[in-house]
Amino acid sequence: MVSFKKRFKYLILLILLVGGQALADESTVSWAELNDTQKQVLNPLASEWDTLRPWQREKMLDIARDYPKMDAARQALVQKRLGNWSRMTPYERENARKSHQQFQSLSADKKNELRKKWVEYQKLPESERARLRAESPEVYKDADLN
Repeated sequence: MVSFKKRFKYLILLILLVGGQALADESTVSWAELNDTQKQVLNPLASEWDTLRPWQREKMLDIARDYPKMDAARQALVQKRLGNWSRMTPYERENARKSHQQFQSLSADKKNELRKKWVEYQKLPESERARLRAESPEVYKDADLN
């Protein structure tokens, strides 16, 4: 008779193997395997989907899963950002990731200060924003990617 300890170890191993396979399957799903709703939401990434890294696919699938629960304004923002992301070069994407990480590491006060400045910038006429970008391209390099 197999001891309880051995059966328990076998059960844990089985759970880990099956659970790990489920995660691997989700992160390696090809574009052709996505359902119609996922394809509709993730359409800006269609041409590059099969070259995305597993963690990138998982992130995008999470977005597609949550998309129907979003209000129309949030859905529009997601579509705009996916479109912007799909047009970026790998270098631009890496810079965007770094900027995001830097922003996330700031204190809450500093984040709020930057958000206020962003709102003020957005309220400026386009001619003024263009002038600021031309004068200080290093400061305003991602100013129109929101």
